[in-house]
Amino acid sequence: MPNASTAPPDISTLGGLRASGYVHRTVKEEMRANLMKKLQTGDPLFPGVLGYDRTVLPQLENAILSQHDIILLGLRGQAKSRIVRMLPRFLNEWIPVLQDTPLNEHPYNPLTKQGRELVEEHGDEAPIDWMHRSERYGEKLATPDTTIADLIGDIDPIKAANLRLTYADEEIIHFGIIPRTNRGIFAINELPDLQPRIQVGLLNIMEEQDIQIRGFNVRFPLNVMLVFSANPEDYTSRGNLITPLKDRIDSQIITHYPKTTEVGMAITEQEAWQDRADDDGTPVDVQIPYIFREVIEQVAFEARDSEYIDQKSGVSVRVTRAALELLISAAERRALVNGEEETVVRVSDLLHLAPAITGKVELVYEGEQEGAENVAYTLIGRALRTVFTQYFPDPDEKGGGREAYADVLAWFTEGNTVHLTQDLSDDTYRTRLGEVDGLAELVTSESTPDTNAQRFVMMEMVLEALHQNSLLGKEMRDDGQSYSDIMGSMLSSFGNGFDEDDFDDDDFDVDDFR
Repeated sequence: MPNASTAPPDISTLGGLRASGYVHRTVKEEMRANLMKKLQTGDPLFPGVLGYDRTVLPQLENAILSQHDIILLGLRGQAKSRIVRMLPRFLNEWIPVLQDTPLNEHPYNPLTKQGRELVEEHGDEAPIDWMHRSERYGEKLATPDTTIADLIGDIDPIKAANLRLTYADEEIIHFGIIPRTNRGIFAINELPDLQPRIQVGLLNIMEEQDIQIRGFNVRFPLNVMLVFSANPEDYTSRGNLITPLKDRIDSQIITHYPKTTEVGMAITEQEAWQDRADDDGTPVDVQIPYIFREVIEQVAFEARDSEYIDQKSGVSVRVTRAALELLISAAERRALVNGEEETVVRVSDLLHLAPAITGKVELVYEGEQEGAENVAYTLIGRALRTVFTQYFPDPDEKGGGREAYADVLAWFTEGNTVHLTQDLSDDTYRTRLGEVDGLAELVTSESTPDTNAQRFVMMEMVLEALHQNSLLGKEMRDDGQSYSDIMGSMLSSFGNGFDEDDFDDDDFDVDDFR
């Protein structure tokens, strides 16, 4: 939460508060009133939350206007926690509380014995403090070891002994984190992980808005908004929500992943660490052609549709954030090794995205058999192939599309090879790509790179796209990869035991391999 934008009111006593005409509102009434003002003035409601303008956010705003308790239901990496932590924006900036009371008690309505005695003893001179909205938010990650004492409270025998009080005295109660968030918002993340018997303890808070601790015949009416988050997969794996608790949550709002690559790229652009020179003085200017941002985002879309990945677990937007950061770092490292002050990310740098993918997806049986790294490389290849056809003729089309690459393919058919190592300097990189007949002309005619350096990167992308369409062979090595004629690559894979003369030219058609 941001720091206070205004100073608290200059009122320090209960009498002064009454004289000011201060009106007491519940948390949900505050949020409703403040949301209504923001809607009327056009103020941004959830800045930085992208892709939800027509789906999640209107539902959330309706829930706040209805004074509901809320649960956000969605897969990993769908901004649930971010949204929940922005809800205090709709609270009043300052509220009055009775000084030194444990439950942030309103001066007009003290709850605990301490609060009541304070008002009875001092009357209108009872001292008050002002609490900022940043202090009115509480959060707990639901874990199996969470207890009723953690959330609601328990008797404190040490306090009873020190104060020489009996167990019948209200002062020996130690309040949990929910009562201590009285007059605020309390969030429980991953709600299904909470044990059913603990979930039962929330029922009174949800419906009657009060708590009962142990055998005390004392009820504390609470003024709190409860917000939950949950992953639908957790309903059947790690835990479950008990039916009475689901029934008491007024609004269930379902989140989702970005529906378009444009929205996904905007989220990645916002979240990824890119401007590195300002932080550590790194003397490398890394340029990222727009097409690479599209490829990275398309990787996530391919993963969310892949037969190798468990779709019930989802593919977080953290994949693309981490992937973009790794892509920049790969180019940055190469430039540092070669003593260069600027560079452009390359297609070969995409191989370094695997660590951003392998740890963030859950594989099904077929994916496990394929191997996590191979699945990552497959997703990267599919993404590049999809994005490439938006800028160049589709090599998979045997008509006009493939004809555009005839000169390039002919050069490789003559037995030529391009070897690109990971740490290749820019000069050597350009020299090797420039040797391919027709490649520079193809890129010039079909695309408009912003700089000469980006033109060579697009030349490498053409080679990779031809490989992804099975028109060029590629051999992966520890230090990089080599592109060669598809037939030469296939024949070499048979080793010394293969004889090219075993094929009859009349019976063999290279198009069978395309």
